[in-house]
Amino acid sequence: MASSLTTASSGSGGSAGTTGSEKTFFGHPRGLATLFMTEMWERFSYYGMRALLVLYLVSGGADAATGSQGGGLAMTAATATAIYSVYVSMVYLMAMPGGWFGDRVWGARKTVTIAGFVIMAGHASLAIPGQAMFFVGLALVAAGSGLLKANISTMVGHLYDGPDDPRRDGGFTLFYVGINLGAFLAPLVIGTVGESYNWHMGFLLAAIGMAIGLGQFLFGTKHLSEKSSVVPNPLSDAERKSVLVKVCATIAVVAVFYGIVIAAGMYTLNWALVPITLAGLLIPIAVIVRIKRDKDLDKAEQSKVSGYIWFFVAAAVFWMIYDQGGSTLSLFADSKTTDHIGPLSFPATWFQSLNPLFVMALAPVFAWLWLWLARRNQEPSTIVKFSLGLVGIGISFFVFLAPIGLATGDTKVSPMWLVGIYFIQTVAELCLSPVGLSVTTKMAPQKYASQMLGVWFLAVTAGDCTTGLLSLAGVDLNGTGIIALQAVAVTVAAVAVFMYRKKVKALMGDVH
Repeated sequence: MASSLTTASSGSGGSAGTTGSEKTFFGHPRGLATLFMTEMWERFSYYGMRALLVLYLVSGGADAATGSQGGGLAMTAATATAIYSVYVSMVYLMAMPGGWFGDRVWGARKTVTIAGFVIMAGHASLAIPGQAMFFVGLALVAAGSGLLKANISTMVGHLYDGPDDPRRDGGFTLFYVGINLGAFLAPLVIGTVGESYNWHMGFLLAAIGMAIGLGQFLFGTKHLSEKSSVVPNPLSDAERKSVLVKVCATIAVVAVFYGIVIAAGMYTLNWALVPITLAGLLIPIAVIVRIKRDKDLDKAEQSKVSGYIWFFVAAAVFWMIYDQGGSTLSLFADSKTTDHIGPLSFPATWFQSLNPLFVMALAPVFAWLWLWLARRNQEPSTIVKFSLGLVGIGISFFVFLAPIGLATGDTKVSPMWLVGIYFIQTVAELCLSPVGLSVTTKMAPQKYASQMLGVWFLAVTAGDCTTGLLSLAGVDLNGTGIIALQAVAVTVAAVAVFMYRKKVKALMGDVH
């Protein structure tokens, strides 16, 4: 990255933390390089571990039916999928308290620093064999990722002179490249080592990746904006005391409850997974209801919240299927898909690199396409784009039915089936995800302007917790019937959104 640093001319417009004589990162504030690398290494550790997660959970002895090297926790596919779904949902759920810590307790910079140490400790815990350390590690990574996710994007915004800085959008685009670059490399490196050699060595590589990211963040923190160290809305002494009392009381109640369950000999994994999964469904609903019932919102804001509920539900249905790329599709890749194309052999984790690769290739194409259509007054509305995203994710599961039908007995299918499915899902993602982020900021009531992105992440939580509940109920998510049912359900949702587009557009008011 050093070769991409150039010196800004003395006449260039300054930005937060940037002067005319300082080096820039592709014409952007130098601090963007620090945040770019931090996010890239954090995503490298996160997606590397995620690529291994389900395969490690189902792997048993040396003759594991999954075809891996063994040494995992030998869980059923349903339990592994439930754990994976709960884990991913908690990462996004923790983004809301993560934002709260940044706004009210530590400030963005300190919160990201603490998050980095927590994530690194989590991956290091995963590198220690044993079920107890596995769950400790998973909890730490989820908590740390939530803390970091909510604050590092805020720090990118701090580098610029407000929302009208012409470089702002380009800066976030470069930051987005860092996310996908880390996500692309992780399965190729961590996935290969973990799946082909030793699971715990793979988890250790994730810890090392986060350590590199944290180290360069601490080294480059001098290039960040001073705003990132400020606590925007610090807790008063009374509020701090109230929060501590509530947290301690909650911990005490949970500890007593589970102590009784364990003492009675009743404890199983479901005693932990089911409550967390239900909470992941109920909390998003409670947050939406609380915002909707807020009497401080005027009529126009109330209308926009009502319209936003359509997008929120549609997004939850979308992520329910999309995030199975790391569970249902990963298990199919491991057990029912050939591990070579011609002379090239590869582990199943490599399939997890396809989505970020396709995102980096197609995102500029979609950006150009929407602009090209807009110039001709033919750009689809947000509602239509959402419908297209839902249709696309539905098509991906309809296509999935074909290789499932072909992979009977010991027969394995060509990896090109999964390449095609991941490609379709990426196209669907680019129709819905960036648009969803944009419409969230546009439709947010002024009072909840900073909280609504957290609400958008809760759609992921709701979708993944739905998958988790299905798995906990014993549903085989690799079964033809449930795959077809999900494909039909998301297609029906797409049709519903499209059919009611005029009603939703009316609720959106002045938002296009």
